[in-house]
Amino acid sequence: MARKKSTFLRGARILPPRVQGDMTAAQLVDEVFSAYNAARLREAARLLSKKMLADKVTVGMSITGALTPGGYGLSCLIPLVEAGFVDWVVSTGANLYHDLHFGLGMSIHHGSPFVSDVELRRDGVIRIYDIFFDYSVLLDTDAFVREVIAAEEFQGPMSSAEFHHRLGGYVAERERVLGTGGHSFLAACFRCGVPVYTSSPGDSSIGMNVAANALVGSKLLIDPNADVNETAAIVYGAKKAGGKSAVWILGGGSPKNFMLQTEPQIQEVLGLDERGHDYFIQVTDARPDTGGLSGATPSEAVSWGKIDPDQLPDTVVVYTDATIALPLLTAHALANRAPRKLKRLYDRRAKLLDRLRKDYRARLKKQG
Repeated sequence: MARKKSTFLRGARILPPRVQGDMTAAQLVDEVFSAYNAARLREAARLLSKKMLADKVTVGMSITGALTPGGYGLSCLIPLVEAGFVDWVVSTGANLYHDLHFGLGMSIHHGSPFVSDVELRRDGVIRIYDIFFDYSVLLDTDAFVREVIAAEEFQGPMSSAEFHHRLGGYVAERERVLGTGGHSFLAACFRCGVPVYTSSPGDSSIGMNVAANALVGSKLLIDPNADVNETAAIVYGAKKAGGKSAVWILGGGSPKNFMLQTEPQIQEVLGLDERGHDYFIQVTDARPDTGGLSGATPSEAVSWGKIDPDQLPDTVVVYTDATIALPLLTAHALANRAPRKLKRLYDRRAKLLDRLRKDYRARLKKQG
């Protein structure tokens, strides 16, 4: 008597095609990435293309690790923003600072991690693993930032999104003058109305230059309260308008937490009815068992109210280097999804914040 086939064997048979030289990146992901972390990357790519990039989904991206100095702002992040695939961003300040080098037409070079850093220091060369650039790149970028933020429009408190939008406008103008064709991620976000936040404004060379100007009378202040409320308002507005919220996390760290804490801010602190983000993709090399936020899983995030428990099947963690996964996910998304209409959330911040404020005040009034 034939034994009944196990329900565990319902998955598709592993029988990939032979790799061909003319295969696209999207084909490799869909047809060849058949097991282990390659299969998790395939799951993430399909979740991104089939569900997260639907028109009524608001996609937030958090960015850590030295991606922009490696050229990933130009190769991947700008195409994603311009295609309408990323609606709002939380980034380390360092990624935004090093992005400025590209917008200002400065040179970043391939190098080797196996050289003497003492000799590099003697030659005035800065190293980020296998990326080299001249020390003057830092000095010239610093000078540009200090000159720009000394302008009258920067004299006062503002959210980091407003600060980066204004700074991005100056970078976009410099790109126009230089004729570089759009090398800056921050300038692309300015043009596309994508708000860019940083969870630690003082923890980068941009923040250091803001602090330096404060010593000589600048009134510029990055308001963390505005950042917390604006990001929560973006997520709350997306869900209350009948849409969904998705998070795409590159790495971990403070930007990951800042993006995910929007839901506890809505539910726990403001006491408004919500269930968590609907879709979750993370690319990380951090382990969950060390207790760090960078390695925390989507299921753990459910206990905090960050992820909707009913949506756990639509969460994927890819354990690999973001410099490997990001180009593949970008290629797969661009191959399988038409560009979306830009949501221009930066332009809608005040309206979204008004809705959050109104509902919070109504809740307080009802509570008495």
